[in-house]
Amino acid sequence: MNMTHYMELLASNQPWNLLIFMALPVVLAETVAITELYILYTRNFDTWVRQLNRIAGILVGLTFVGIIGYLMVNAVIPITKAGEWRTMIDVVAVSTYLIGGIPMILLALQDLGLIYKAESEERRLARHASYVAIFLVFAHIAMVVGMMDPGLLGYVNPAAAEEMHLHHEAHPGDHSQH
Repeated sequence: MNMTHYMELLASNQPWNLLIFMALPVVLAETVAITELYILYTRNFDTWVRQLNRIAGILVGLTFVGIIGYLMVNAVIPITKAGEWRTMIDVVAVSTYLIGGIPMILLALQDLGLIYKAESEERRLARHASYVAIFLVFAHIAMVVGMMDPGLLGYVNPAAAEEMHLHHEAHPGDHSQH
């Protein structure tokens, strides 16, 4: 089966890419989401849960700064220059993953006190929850689309096409499926 670059990234260099590009940001983002629910419910801003929420928010934002920078330089730009996107499925999977990091970066900037510091605690809480929600939408789109086969929109893996071509040259009368 063909893979998107998103899935190929996660499947390569096991287990490190999976840990760096999926487990670390998702665990941090889910920690923010879970603690966010507690804070929204209790409106208690002076607990260890709020501190955990803030620390996880800062760490996930910093993680995404690194991930986005790394993937832009080492994947998006080279793939684009080489014209190697594997249909719109591939573009959507990678771009939604990267776009999903933006609200986490904004969340970190807010938690660091660099943006929205003059707003009320309630307004900052609303922004915080919105960032989490936006992240979750984009992250889930990236995961679902990233697992799709780009062959659904006509992508043919060049290595598989070459192998099939060589097989047909070696066995011109054999029309069996491979």
